[in-house]
Amino acid sequence: MFRTIRDINFAGRKVLIRVDFNVPLDEKLNITDDTRIRMAIPTLKHIIDNGGRAIIMSHLGRPKGQPVEKYSLKSVVKHLSDLLGKPVAFAEDCIGEKAAAVVNNLKNGDVALLENLRFHNEEEKNDPAFAKALAALGDIFVSDAFGTAHRAHASTAGIADTLPAYAGLLMEKEINYLGKVTTSPDRPLVAIMGGAKVSDKMLVIENLLEKVDSLLIGGGMAFTFLKAQGYDIGKSLCETDKLDLALKLIEKAKKSGRKLLLPIDVVTATEIKEGTATRTLDISQIPANELGLDIGPKTIEAFAAELKTAKTVLWNGPMGVFETKPFDVGTRRIAELLTTLKATTVVGGGDSVAAIEQMGAADKVSHVSTGGGACLEFLEGQTLPGIAIFSRDINNLAEGAGK
Repeated sequence: MFRTIRDINFAGRKVLIRVDFNVPLDEKLNITDDTRIRMAIPTLKHIIDNGGRAIIMSHLGRPKGQPVEKYSLKSVVKHLSDLLGKPVAFAEDCIGEKAAAVVNNLKNGDVALLENLRFHNEEEKNDPAFAKALAALGDIFVSDAFGTAHRAHASTAGIADTLPAYAGLLMEKEINYLGKVTTSPDRPLVAIMGGAKVSDKMLVIENLLEKVDSLLIGGGMAFTFLKAQGYDIGKSLCETDKLDLALKLIEKAKKSGRKLLLPIDVVTATEIKEGTATRTLDISQIPANELGLDIGPKTIEAFAAELKTAKTVLWNGPMGVFETKPFDVGTRRIAELLTTLKATTVVGGGDSVAAIEQMGAADKVSHVSTGGGACLEFLEGQTLPGIAIFSRDINNLAEGAGK
């Protein structure tokens, strides 16, 4: 079990909340996608509606330890205020006198946003003094930033050496959904893995092969598996240094009785370009001067048949170069199919999340993970530093915790 914000009374308490407001901005510093901000609103409202004083922390961009105007969280204040329906105070620093002056002026139910954590090098170094300076601003620590949970930074892990840590509602949802997939899924459990490189997903595939009933592999990584089996793959993406590993994974699946399905046909072209001439070919027919850029209709049909048997589905990674038409068909069909299944459907990983959002299907699956690297490391079976803090003994924290 782990502690969540459901376990504590926030009335009158200063609550430091780590969120992920690393949102895209245009040249005029307008927010172009507010998904990450909207995802944090339920946790923030829970805290302020229960009388807590919300002190919000985040990073934005890569300022490399220096104040950079375009990465100031000042750009977020108005939109956050609109979403919460109340004023949001802004502190021009995340520690020290400027931060303390704003925080000390808060009343129950008020909200403040601190300046970009990464304007200080000490944040990413998990510097103990910096973590304590953050902790000095609050009584309780809440983390709702699953996307940074794999980072042992001052605001994600170090602060929990001083303050008791609780999971926000978004963090709780991530842990529960991904945890169920990896530990106690309703079966059959079918995982779909895609994306460009086997090396990016190697540990995930190894871990999942011990848990799934079926593993479906598409995307660029599939060609490394096909090449390992002796197929000519033309100019398709292939990690030649991972051919032995691919064979070992295929053998592991056979020995464990798990199904491992690879493409049986692919869409090929001579270049990645919208409107270019394409062919749909069996995997034994890929010409030397062409590359596979999407799964074909026979593969879609085979994958669909397997998915329709599932009680739990995990999807991580696109089936082709979905950003460029017509190589989005396989990814689009998988996304559409997921929305029709009577199963728990979890989508994780940056590209597959982008694909399902682009297709307007994000609200039609059970859960869309907000973490890229964090999601992958969780699925690899790693202990994430930003999650381990919720299970730590809070009776032996530094003096002053929970004031």
